[in-house]
Order: sequence, then C-alpha cells, then structure tokens
Amino acid sequence: MKTVSMLINGERVASENGATFERRNPLDNEIASRAPAGTPDDARAAVKAASEAFADWSVTGPGQRRALLSKAADCLEAKADAFAEAMATETGASRMWADFNVTLAARALREAAAMTTQIAGEVIPSDVPGSLALAVRQPAGVVLGMAPWNAPVILGVRAIALPLACGNTVVLKGSELCPATHGLIIDALQEAGLPNGVVNFVTNAPEDAGAVVAAMIADPAVRRVNFTGSTRVGKIIASFCARYLKPAVLELGGKAPLMVLADADLDAAVEGAAFGAFANSGQICMSTERIVVDTAIADEFVRKLSAKVRSLSLGDPRSGPVVLGSVIDMATVRRCNALIDDAVAKGATLVCGGKADSTLMPATLLDHVTPAMAIYSEESFGPVKAIVRVNGDEEALRCANDNEYGLSSALFSRDVARAMNLAKRIQSGICHVNGPTVHDEAHMPFGGVKGSGFGHFGGQAGVAEFTDLRWMTVQTSPRHYPF
Repeated sequence: MKTVSMLINGERVASENGATFERRNPLDNEIASRAPAGTPDDARAAVKAASEAFADWSVTGPGQRRALLSKAADCLEAKADAFAEAMATETGASRMWADFNVTLAARALREAAAMTTQIAGEVIPSDVPGSLALAVRQPAGVVLGMAPWNAPVILGVRAIALPLACGNTVVLKGSELCPATHGLIIDALQEAGLPNGVVNFVTNAPEDAGAVVAAMIADPAVRRVNFTGSTRVGKIIASFCARYLKPAVLELGGKAPLMVLADADLDAAVEGAAFGAFANSGQICMSTERIVVDTAIADEFVRKLSAKVRSLSLGDPRSGPVVLGSVIDMATVRRCNALIDDAVAKGATLVCGGKADSTLMPATLLDHVTPAMAIYSEESFGPVKAIVRVNGDEEALRCANDNEYGLSSALFSRDVARAMNLAKRIQSGICHVNGPTVHDEAHMPFGGVKGSGFGHFGGQAGVAEFTDLRWMTVQTSPRHYPF
C-alpha cells in the first residue's frame, strides 16, 4: 500500500482536516494507495502557491526551464519500476502499458524542454508610419491540469509539461483512481529541482471532486484549465469555465472508427486494428471502437483479425507479462457484458471472447453490428469491439461519422490518394491512414471535435493554448494626430 501526500509550495502535506481516501486494486480489492482527501481550502492553497511562484518562474530564462524539464524526464524514466508497480496495483494495467506510458511521458517532457526557445511572436506591418507592431506570446498564469487514470503517466505529464515550458505555474489534480501513480510524476519534477510552488499537487476523495475543482476554477489566479476525461464530466468542467470566462482545453470521449476499404492490405489492417482496439484493454480515448469493413473483404478480414485477437494474452499483470490486464472496475465489466448481451440478442455474431465475471475481460469481437445495437453508438471503453460491414467507400464514411464523438480515426487502403480524400471528410480531430487509431507524439496537435472536446495539446498548437497573445507597439518616429 502506497501512502500519498499532496504538494503545496514545495511541502509534502496532508489535507487540512487530516482526512484520507483509499484506492483499491480492481482484481482483489486490496488497498493499493491511501491519499489525502483534499478540501476546497487545500485546493485554493495550491493555487495561491502557484500564483506566488509565477512572478519568478514566468521570467526564468528558457535555458534554465529547458534544463529542469530535461532533468525531470531523466528522473521520470528512473522510476519505471515504481510506475509499473503503482499502475498494476491501482488500475490493473500491464507492464507493457506502464512502460509505454513512461517512455512517451519522458518524450513529452523533453519535447516541452525543446519548446522553451520556440515560444515566438512576430513583427506585423503597420499602416502607422514609424510604428513597430509586435505579436508577443507571454505566459498566461496558473494552469490547472486534470488527468485521468487510463494513461496516467502520459496524460499526467501532458497536463503540465508544456504549460511549464511556456512559463506558467501549475496545479495538477490527481485522479482518485491512481493518486500514487500521479504522485510519482510530481516526485520526478521535485527531484529535478523545480522551484517551490511552480508545480503543486492536490488529491481528493471521489465525492469531493466537484467542490475541489469548482474552487480552483473560480480562483482568479487560475488562467487556463485543461481536462482529459469523459464527455459527461467535460461538459461540467466547460460550464464552470464558461461561468468565469476561463479558456479550457478539453480532450474527452471517443468512438474512433477504423475503416478497412476493399483494397486494403489486410494483414496491416489486422495489426493496426488489434493494437488500436485492445491496447490497455481498450481503455484509451483513441481506442478503435468501431471497425468498419467493406463487405467485399469482410469475411477474410474477420477471420484474420479473430486469429490475432485470440492470441492476445490475458492475466493479472502482477504475475507476469500480459497484453490485457485488468479493466478498471466491475462497472466496466457490467457495461461491456450488457453491450454483448444487447448486440447478440439483436443479431450480432460473437466472433471471439465474451462476457466476464471478473475484471480480467477477454478481447471480444462482435460482427454484423447494426445501428440498432447499443455498441454501435456507445463508447465501450473496454475490450469489446464492434465490426460493421458496409458496401463501398461512401457507406463506410457515413458509418465512421455516425456518432457524437470525433477524436481519432483510421483508414486502411493501398490507394493513398483515395484514402486521403476520404480522410478529409471524416469528422475527427485526428486521422491516420494505414496506421492505428491509437497514436500520439508530443509535438503533434492533439485534439478532437464534436463530443470529443476542443483545443489542442502539443507543439505550437499547445503553445497557443497556454500563452496569451498580446499586440504591442513602439512608436519610433513622431506620429501625426488629427487634432
């Protein structure tokens, strides 16, 4: 059992009233971690510390910020074993997924470090003689970051790395489902030597989340908010931000389609579909949720995909290497079992896998899925995936767009021009041609449309989100006035 502390102004602290909450392992219900049940006052104290640290951090040179973030990446990588243990006990994740998280998170810190010298403005021609007009990017202030449990290291780091590189100070609100995992990120940043108050960390019991988040968003010192999580909660966050006119970056739910056209390389499509659908047991915002296959090649594709999926190992990640570990909780099991029952009752074919009675859920494929079935439109966020058969490109496109979400998508075809023309018409923030729906790189503009949220993490797009763009002028010669 891991004991977690909050971090406020460089000090490890408990909640003001000493209250704690427990996170239990989804497989055996043993206590995985115990963390402070922070209060709104604790949250406001963290924001205050970040606000006071902003004055110095915002004018810290890019070289120093780069060095600290680079060192933090090294410290993070050194904790790979600790992250693997924490993720296995708190979320049931496999070692493979934990190592993937650490690798990508370290890259994100190094990419943020590289961006410290890329926060640039421009000189804009002015119609006023002698006026030097500048567009200048400046740090916004305190950034509140909220990260989920499913890719906890990647998304925890993403919530704070680029904001720090831009000269902002941050408060990370840890997930109630993995406070120890998120706490290890904070440990790495502290070991790297970031000044007190630049990074702060608060945790809260699940029942207190609304009050803690509302208190921080309402605080005038918080100037940006970013949240990764469900669309349901994202709408609540958006309403809080709208009340106080706080810009937000929201990366929410998904129902990523993977289209397999009649001319696709089926072996490549199978590999991409299996990875995109079942990495981390399908508990990724970009997970392939709907596999849209042309009827001309559907039988062969399903046969090949079924063979691949049946080979994926399943087991307790604490006992050895597996591809699929535990899902996050029994609520996921019940939801996925209900989706299977509904689909089969309405005519779908259970190709492989099936219902589970524990959080060790097998990789499951349902073929001949139709819009009448719940799994056609509902996000499973688990290892149960729908195959929809279509006739031709236009029907495939209609199926891909027929949902409320729009985060990631993929399309397999040997004709790249044909694929790109279709990709332009898919309603998603991200589209990969001949690649999986699950793909992320720290310098890419990552974000969705429709019910998947708005705003972007990564690269110059992320810099634009976490800085204020100001117009400044210098009059270099006498100016003529009309009176």
